[in-house]
Amino acid sequence: MEAYDAALLAIRLVLGATMIAHGVNHWVGGGRIAGTARWFSGLGLRHGTVQAWASVVTEIGAGVLLVLGLLTPFACAATVSVMFVAGFLAHRPNGFFVFRDGYEYVLVLAVVAVTLAVLGPGEASVDAALDIAVTGWEGGAIALGLGVVAAAGLIGTCWRPEPSGASDEKAEVEA
Repeated sequence: MEAYDAALLAIRLVLGATMIAHGVNHWVGGGRIAGTARWFSGLGLRHGTVQAWASVVTEIGAGVLLVLGLLTPFACAATVSVMFVAGFLAHRPNGFFVFRDGYEYVLVLAVVAVTLAVLGPGEASVDAALDIAVTGWEGGAIALGLGVVAAAGLIGTCWRPEPSGASDEKAEVEA
């Protein structure tokens, strides 16, 4: 195996395993699906349980596809979408740095996903074996375009944050 293909394999395996671990953590870690649903609802997303399951399926599914190197630009698009939503809703208000719960980590994962879609999955992939690899600008456009459109669609249809000060007013009424 050439160094280029070995590097692409390493990127796919690490990004894929990271996505799988992230999805499994949302599913069975900490607060399980119920806790993930409460967290998503707290971010202003409607239908928290549906959002939690959608996130789990997307993250694990994208991770498996990345590890296999199958439908790579679409797996990268799913990664971009999840990271865009996370970055916008959960991390953006905290600034850049991950140690302040900022968007640094999700930005890096999204950029790696787009880069992988541009470069392709490498020879050690199902895409290469089936001769269905979509690379270059086309692969990058699928990953970035579809990922951003999907994230924007989710945010546009499901994000309903409380107006600023509404939680304070609600607490005063309840007291």
